[in-house]
Amino acid sequence: MLLHQPFGDAYGAWRALEELYQEGKLKAIGISNFYADRMVEFCQFACNDFVNPDGDLIQGVRPMVNQVEIHPYHQQNTLLEWMRKYDIQPEAWAPLGEGREGLFEDETLKAIAANHGKSLHQIVLRWHIQRGIAIFPMSRNKAHMADNLHLFDFELTDEEMAQIAALDKGRSAFFSHQDPAIVEWFGQMVEERKKQGHHPASEKKAW
Repeated sequence: MLLHQPFGDAYGAWRALEELYQEGKLKAIGISNFYADRMVEFCQFACNDFVNPDGDLIQGVRPMVNQVEIHPYHQQNTLLEWMRKYDIQPEAWAPLGEGREGLFEDETLKAIAANHGKSLHQIVLRWHIQRGIAIFPMSRNKAHMADNLHLFDFELTDEEMAQIAALDKGRSAFFSHQDPAIVEWFGQMVEERKKQGHHPASEKKAW
């Protein structure tokens, strides 16, 4: 179970997840879209022991996962270093970047794919695995789903890993959760949904 955004009452929401985890109702809890500064702040101040309203002592739990945007054009190297320091497993949403900014036409990735007789998608997913990143590829295409399972019969060389490392643009292909305008937009979206009768706690999101 992941805390989706570092906005609103993130501390309170995390305490609720900690209680559910301690009760055995959740096997693992984590965060999503937390950049390094917010992630470290969260671990330092939100994940401490606390007493719930019933007087029970709840042991603080650090996030086990941080699900963020990671793909060859946005590699998040600094964030990954901090995740390793805090023993937090990185997970990539949109590990293929949805093909944005021409990722699916990248000549470097195409050449590496040809070297291994694999698809470009398989090369990118294998790159994630070799970096120790959990991947969450989404597809409605059965052939792509099958391809996503065949990632363990080959390995990228150090040179190929370095070639992909050089593709990093150091920016989001979607939007930044550190952009004040984006934070404002999220807040406005939540308020608009409340006016329309939608409550975040009652909404179900299909992944």
